[in-house]
Amino acid sequence: MVVTREPGGTELAEAIRDWVLNRPMSMQVEALLVFAARQDHLDRLIRPSLAAGTWVVCDRFTVSTVAYQGGGRGMPLEDIAALERWVHPDLQPDRTYLFDLDPETAARRRQAVRTADRFESEQAAFFDRVRAAYLDRAAGDPSRFVRLDGAEPIAEIRNRLEEDIASL
Repeated sequence: MVVTREPGGTELAEAIRDWVLNRPMSMQVEALLVFAARQDHLDRLIRPSLAAGTWVVCDRFTVSTVAYQGGGRGMPLEDIAALERWVHPDLQPDRTYLFDLDPETAARRRQAVRTADRFESEQAAFFDRVRAAYLDRAAGDPSRFVRLDGAEPIAEIRNRLEEDIASL
């Protein structure tokens, strides 16, 4: 099994991640950089791993772009969909786990463990829009998405994950 993240997962994509998380930019530049990192990630890590028959677990993928750049920033979803068709028209996750948590609780947890990046410094309304975009996408594809209540105890969440993964 390969465990990876986005943006990131390769040397180039990690460098792009640093820019996206820490430098001011327009939402268009942000989305283009995220998809540039995703393309490199797909080319160098994800596709070769899948071709070798290896499971890939990725923290975030295009649905996160829909949520953050679309829902949070207000980028037109058709623009994100066009980039998605260009970068990975033939590849979607088999399963997406949505760890749902209200933005206030999530902010308290983040503040306890690290300094906020450019996204984490956003106002509560931004995270309300991000959460709504995630929930909307999950409602539109219930066979792929599994919503997990992020307020539940970790052991309970782990059990639900293990049960669902065993069913794949």
